[in-house]
Amino acid sequence: MTIAKIIAATALIAAAGSAFAESQYPVDQPFVSTKTRAEVVAEIKQAGGDLGRKNYQETFNPTPVASAKTRAEVVAELSQGGDIARNNYINTTR
Repeated sequence: MTIAKIIAATALIAAAGSAFAESQYPVDQPFVSTKTRAEVVAEIKQAGGDLGRKNYQETFNPTPVASAKTRAEVVAELSQGGDIARNNYINTTR
C-alpha cells in the first residue's frame, strides 16, 4: 500500500470521526418520575431491601467470629508452626 493511500484513509477516518462527534445525544425531555420517594422505598423493601448496601456491609463490615481460644493460646499455636515470617514478626515486636 502506498503512502498516499494510507494518508487518504487516515484523513477519511478523521473526517468521519469528527462528523459523528458533532452530533448531539438525543435528549428531548428530562426524566420525570411518576412515583413518590415512599413508593420507591416500599418497592425496594418488597424486592429484598437494598442489595447493594447489604453486599457492602457483608464484604467490608463482617460480623466478628467468636473464638473459644484466648489471644495467648493463638500466639502459642502460631509460634509452634512453621510460619517463619509470622514468628519473626511476633518475636521482634514483644
